[in-house]
Amino acid sequence: MTDKSPPVGIYQTLEPGVRRILAPNPSPMTYWGTNTYVLGQGEVVVLDPGPNLAPHLDAILKGLDPGEQISKILVTHAHLDHSPLAAPLSQTTGAPIYAFGNAQAGRSDVMRDLVARGLSSGGEGVDADFRPDIILSDGDVVHHNGLEIETIWTPGHFANHLSFCMNGATFTGDHVMDWASSLVSPPDGDLTAFMASCEKLRIRDDRIYYPGHGSPVVNPTERINWLIHHRKTREADILNALDDGQAHNITSLTRAIYTETPKALLPAAERNVFAHLIDLYERDLVRANPALDVSADFFRL
Repeated sequence: MTDKSPPVGIYQTLEPGVRRILAPNPSPMTYWGTNTYVLGQGEVVVLDPGPNLAPHLDAILKGLDPGEQISKILVTHAHLDHSPLAAPLSQTTGAPIYAFGNAQAGRSDVMRDLVARGLSSGGEGVDADFRPDIILSDGDVVHHNGLEIETIWTPGHFANHLSFCMNGATFTGDHVMDWASSLVSPPDGDLTAFMASCEKLRIRDDRIYYPGHGSPVVNPTERINWLIHHRKTREADILNALDDGQAHNITSLTRAIYTETPKALLPAAERNVFAHLIDLYERDLVRANPALDVSADFFRL
């Protein structure tokens, strides 16, 4: 990606009623940092306060226009780069926190079973302490100072992941970004849910996406189509690697498929392969021996 990072801690107006302020947490997983959005004017909504960093809290509060106050806090999902600042911001302003639920909310049966058998979270850090004040469901509308903000449950990257749509602009969190494909790391990530969420977004007529990291996605349908194609291509790679009829574990499959990936990124790639294998297992396209687990051997059916 060649887009230039915006300045850290400075409000930028993206369109009327939508401002962005960048958190100071750049990394390979967050690109230039977390995008915190401020919606409306006067009484405003903060969407994804970001990591629990005092300078970012100060920047959000000090960057408001004179007389403005925060009256609602929306959170897309419970990762450490999106949700932890919600509690301090709520304590400071009195604004309630809205989200789908805590870090375990929305998990599928297969993911709950994997957790019960010892599979731990991997990839991005989970905000295990996250607790919203108000629970949102798919299709809810948050009414705020003349605004209508639609809730879209988009699990996949994370089970409790929400997107929010306001006036045709959808805030997609980590589900759709323009600089990278979304990480899907079981048990928090679920590829079956991710693909269904992509289809849910594809049939909408949203004019622009504002993601949790990176630049706005100005061609939403094109980007969604790319994400679906990318995942189907990776699925085909895995099935082709299993075509020899031999047993393959996650490590051997990852090494066979991600031939140009830096060694430091291979653990994340293994999680991605496991996400695909769970989806293929649930669709009866692969068999796991002795049982579906990160240490299993896999065969094509």
